[in-house]
Amino acid sequence: MAKAASSRSNNESGSKTGKSEPLIPNRERPDEPGRYPASKDELLEFYRQMLLIRRFEEKAGQLYGLGLIGGFCHLYIGQEAVAVGIQSALDGDKDSVITGYRDHGHMLAYGLDPKVIMAELTGRDAGISKGKGGSMHMFSTEKKFYGGHGIVGAQVPLGTGLAFGHKYNEDGGVCVAYFGDGASNQGQVYEAFNMAELWKLPIIFVIENNQYAMGTSVNRSAAEDQLFRRGESFRIPGIQVDGMDVLAARGATETALEWVRSGKGPIILEMKTYRYRGHSMSDPAKYRSREEVQSVRDKSDPIEHVKRELADAGVAEDDLKAIEKEIRKIVNEAADYAETAPEPEPEELYTDVLVGKY
Repeated sequence: MAKAASSRSNNESGSKTGKSEPLIPNRERPDEPGRYPASKDELLEFYRQMLLIRRFEEKAGQLYGLGLIGGFCHLYIGQEAVAVGIQSALDGDKDSVITGYRDHGHMLAYGLDPKVIMAELTGRDAGISKGKGGSMHMFSTEKKFYGGHGIVGAQVPLGTGLAFGHKYNEDGGVCVAYFGDGASNQGQVYEAFNMAELWKLPIIFVIENNQYAMGTSVNRSAAEDQLFRRGESFRIPGIQVDGMDVLAARGATETALEWVRSGKGPIILEMKTYRYRGHSMSDPAKYRSREEVQSVRDKSDPIEHVKRELADAGVAEDDLKAIEKEIRKIVNEAADYAETAPEPEPEELYTDVLVGKY
């Protein structure tokens, strides 16, 4: 259920939320969303997509440990319900997506080939950005996926520009711009909020509140830690959502899309989620206890949540094991492909580079 809290957030669970009460009353607001009433087939597809992201990210972590992935690598483990729940509601022919450097999960949720994503991680010519972008800078303009951005918060004004393009071209599209709780304190975010509301742009700002900005908890870094309220001074409504529940994420997105597509301007979704790994593969995450992480795994894991839903819907354990086997095969094939595909030719260093006179 999409909710919001009236007191400070609890780092021990990414899913604790209360009611979405506005700071400014007597203003039109979106309806309080409910959980999406998924069919059994839809539940199975959500499970499959989240499991693909989980197993892909685990394999990426292994390849990084073996030295096959260089640079930074930010894993999405624990946050799978956010990307899957939100992007399952989008129109892939019209809507656009942009995010930060924790981007593998969003690409997989948008139906991109795991092989070309993994090959990008290993810097191969077959990678989706020809091996030049690596983990943090992946794009697919064909799928209307515009990155993958390494500068904290930079994707928010860019996403606002994408939304301006949708409105200018009258193509009916909506932009979903993801950013984290740490990026929510960036000044460029608020400039983007102001323009988006002034021009009533079709954009959903998604704050993936995974409780920690690098190694600092949101309680210590944000004077207002109820992040769904961050747009109130710009007259942008916000909803706080259980980001560990894919059906709550999907339900809130349906509500947000209805608001934005009706011409009412932007909206904020704060997804209360949790990352199980450190900020990146180089982060030992000593700023939190193992007990805290295990508590979230035990109580709020998004994949286990859907498994229980599927069991209640009559899906047999053997059927889930068959999906697990299929996903592991897909991920292993992607890893093999990424290890054996050729590296870019040296000449590729000089392509896709813009040179101008100043």
